[in-house]
Amino acid sequence: MGGERRLAVMTHGMRTDVYSSPESGGRGDWRDNAARYALLPLRIFLGVTFVYAGLDKLTDGAFMKDAGAGSVGDMMRAVRDSSAVPALIDLALKSPVGFGYAIALGELAVGIGALLGLLTRLAALGGALISLSLWLTVSWAADPYYYGNDLPYLMAWLPLVLAGAPLLSLDAVLRSRRRGRTGGGFR
Repeated sequence: MGGERRLAVMTHGMRTDVYSSPESGGRGDWRDNAARYALLPLRIFLGVTFVYAGLDKLTDGAFMKDAGAGSVGDMMRAVRDSSAVPALIDLALKSPVGFGYAIALGELAVGIGALLGLLTRLAALGGALISLSLWLTVSWAADPYYYGNDLPYLMAWLPLVLAGAPLLSLDAVLRSRRRGRTGGGFR
């Protein structure tokens, strides 16, 4: 290849050969950089949104109640008959306040994990499961289905479940340190 240099790049734990021209300064193609950073805006959006949602629930005096306007209990009772899985709501209605705290703390943990890039795949799986449970219960009756907001969140979490946070994350720092302790190499 005329004047190009071959660079070995580690992505997602696998070695990839990238060819770069002298004009690019050895950094690879701009598309390679764009692809590597493609999940970062999604991770930031989902992280901020889930932290906000968790804090909003925890600080809303009306939400964390069994009954009353704006309460988690009344909201669940209102959507019970239109949900895809009423048994999930029946289970949550055994302790609406406990369920409200579980959802809020789960959203907070998922959001912080996504923002920091710490245990990102696990955090993303948690976010996907929260979104799935809310889609099957709270927003199931949305017609047409794409008016419900929980299904797009479920789909948005899936790329992070699959890819994790390979850049600008604590996962990447920890992975780099582990490689340093085991003698480097491509593992």
